[in-house]
Amino acid sequence: MKKILIIHTGGTIGMFPTERGYAPSKEAFHAALSSIPELSAPAMPAWDLIDMDPLLDSSNIAVNEWNRIGSLIAGHYSLYDGFVVLHGTDTMAYTASALSFMLQNSAKPVILTGSQIPLCELRNDARDNLLTSLLIAADDRVHEVCLYFGGKLLRGNRSMKYSADDLIAFESPNYPSLADVGIDIRYHPSALLPPSGGGFSLQPFENVPIGVIKVFPGIQFELFDAVMTERLRGIVIETFGAGNIPGSEKALLPIIRKATENGTVMVICSQCPHGTVTLGAYETSVTLRGAGAVSGYDLTTEAAVAKLYYLFSRGLSGEEIKAGMERNLCGEMTVI
Repeated sequence: MKKILIIHTGGTIGMFPTERGYAPSKEAFHAALSSIPELSAPAMPAWDLIDMDPLLDSSNIAVNEWNRIGSLIAGHYSLYDGFVVLHGTDTMAYTASALSFMLQNSAKPVILTGSQIPLCELRNDARDNLLTSLLIAADDRVHEVCLYFGGKLLRGNRSMKYSADDLIAFESPNYPSLADVGIDIRYHPSALLPPSGGGFSLQPFENVPIGVIKVFPGIQFELFDAVMTERLRGIVIETFGAGNIPGSEKALLPIIRKATENGTVMVICSQCPHGTVTLGAYETSVTLRGAGAVSGYDLTTEAAVAKLYYLFSRGLSGEEIKAGMERNLCGEMTVI
């Protein structure tokens, strides 16, 4: 029998009503799990549960918590066949992206899931998400960090939260689903990563200063000049379309050059969920490439941020980090 470790970080799935709104409760969640007979059905894998302390709303999960989750998986890696991480939906795609880089050469499934409606409610999506995630985590066909939600198994570093209201809350705009769940779990073998040939290791993240700027019509780039200091190690710029920016070069060029001189790695992503960045395809993106920015191709912003943390945490030079940002490392991007 396969054995799965469930790591409960918090989030809606384990919350219960209080006088001040929904809040996590370890004891009540354990009781709710014990009332689900399917969790002990013969077809289910054996499982253990670890609760992080404190349990957190996912809006409060960041680098330190990613390191704690990664350390829990690494510390139990040889004892379990797979892992299920219960997580709030707001930053689940960020955590899934971070773990995909942090857990190097993992040959075991790590499935993040949660719910839009708490498990305690009569009508909820928590039960199916949890049960299906356990079954996927016990399947030998999955060898990567994934996100399962609403009948879709997605590559973790390709996922993004799409809806705050729908039960299908996540999408993978630039990569197909790894499995679709209906009456059966239908895996798509061509989309899955093969098992890694290297040995498993954990790369903790350093909490380096990283920023994100979203370009908008009329943006006054000079306002960001004060941000471009030597402390800022990396920045993701969400541009229009295929990497286009407003043509105010007199304001932007000095800022980009200042960032480059300070050693800041500038990554260009698109505001469009679907599609890829092609620097130089249009005149308005030539400035970025010429000033030293690198293309994020079809990276999600979540994956771009996590990848920057990962590469900086390896102690690489600025040029090595730039080269790494434009190279596919674990299925997170399609390089043109």
